Amino acid sequence: MSPQISFMRSGHKANHKKVVFLFDVDNTLLDNDRVTKDLAAHLDREVGNPGARRYWANFEALRSRLGYADYLGALQQVRAEYPHDLRLLSVSRFLIDYPFANRLFPNSLDVIERAKQWGVAALLTDGDVVFQPRKVDRSGLYEAVEGNVLVYVHKELELADVARHFPARHYVVVDDKLRLLTAIKKIWQKRVTTVFVRQGHYAMDKKLTASCPPADVALERIGDLLTRDLAGLVAAARPATEGAQ
Repeated sequence: MSPQISFMRSGHKANHKKVVFLFDVDNTLLDNDRVTKDLAAHLDREVGNPGARRYWANFEALRSRLGYADYLGALQQVRAEYPHDLRLLSVSRFLIDYPFANRLFPNSLDVIERAKQWGVAALLTDGDVVFQPRKVDRSGLYEAVEGNVLVYVHKELELADVARHFPARHYVVVDDKLRLLTAIKKIWQKRVTTVFVRQGHYAMDKKLTASCPPADVALERIGDLLTRDLAGLVAAARPATEGAQ
């Protein structure tokens, strides 16, 4: 069984003649750094510094082991350590009911609508099987992409499955992680235009970005994609061996 979750609505038929836009979620369409800061403040306020420290220690350990951020899993581990601390229930409620729609970057939905005029728009994201789908739904992104959502553990390793769901002559992958764009470019080569959005802490980490070749297209913010045209995006694709400016 493929390690992915598909939220595509029944009756979806991808048109292989169209360009398919694959959007990352966290720090590409949605300000996940802000979500994390809000969670940190809530933890400090509700469970105190010792409990907050344990949460983040578990969170980082799980991320290192699993390869994605498991917010609810980290909370469950803290609960196992402090089974009588009912304050942890407020953290669960905070996460599940978080107003993700308020954390969309400006013009995120406009960019998706433009992509839908050009071809198929879908979300391609990593994450767990509960919190990440919840985030996609409550943010309004599920409706924006008409249910075209794929959630993997390591999406860069699942491109064959992505292509099975969304067959296309050309892909445009939009992400804030240059490492993932590099991995995707090595596999899809000129079949994909990689778009690097300089938003969030990964994109701003100079050490991480310096270790990777440039993407085909680089943007300062997701809304800048509205200034591009489809022909230019497709033409920007270069083989991985050449690099791109």
